[in-house]
Amino acid sequence: MTRASVKYADFEGLREKAMALRREGLSRRQIRDRLSVHNNDLLNRLLEGGAAPDWTRRPDAGGGDLRARARELRLQGLTYDAIQVELGCSKSSISLWVRDLPKPPRRTREDASAIARRGWEATLRRREVERRRTREGARRETETLSERELFVVGVALYWAEGTKSKPYRRQERASFVNSDPDVIGVYLAWLRLLGVTSDQLRFHVHIHESADVAEAERFWAGHTGADTSRFGKTSLKRHQPRSNRKNVGENYRGCLVIHVLQSAELYRRIEGWWYGIVGAALSPEKQIRA
Repeated sequence: MTRASVKYADFEGLREKAMALRREGLSRRQIRDRLSVHNNDLLNRLLEGGAAPDWTRRPDAGGGDLRARARELRLQGLTYDAIQVELGCSKSSISLWVRDLPKPPRRTREDASAIARRGWEATLRRREVERRRTREGARRETETLSERELFVVGVALYWAEGTKSKPYRRQERASFVNSDPDVIGVYLAWLRLLGVTSDQLRFHVHIHESADVAEAERFWAGHTGADTSRFGKTSLKRHQPRSNRKNVGENYRGCLVIHVLQSAELYRRIEGWWYGIVGAALSPEKQIRA
């Protein structure tokens, strides 16, 4: 018989020593070193039922008694994963709090799947909270906008979404199309900044024929505040029965096209403004003009 097996053979005697040291206020590590017991399973058995001294318990940063709650859940048969989902604390902390308690029975595949699903749902909720926090913080950084800033934003927005004259098709007019009501709103604010009046604007709705065309027309008229007389005939896109398009549902309102009448001069200025921005942002060798 080895020296270790001789020492561990007197389990009850060893347990009495371990419990006495526990009552003296020693930690698990101190008891382990004092008795030279380096087998965690055996140490757990020796200390079973012996409460850890208060000084070994980690303070709860959240302000609640997480340790007591973790022990309560462990006694109910919950695993480390399940306790983590319930309390949101780390597994290492849970292990320190409950490792002297009996292990729960092995869970079924259905239980494991349910715990995993709850864990993923909790993760998604935390991500959504963080996403909203980040978005709100960024929104506050730009909630005030000078006329100069709106001017630059509008030039970039037009060059991204507006029609542009090509060498093979000269078409110098300001025409803009988008499906996002907020983008449309910013573009109209930019036009007002440039002195473009409502009389100079004409609107057209482009939408799939399977959508609620009348509702889309009402929405865009209300959103722009334009008289219906300034709206041209709606362009309908033929519906493909086997189409897998995602722009469906009650929030689908097609695209709105905004034309500025007699806007050749305005278009040329927009083009010049854009390349002025390019020149300011890029070195000459990186500038590419059509």
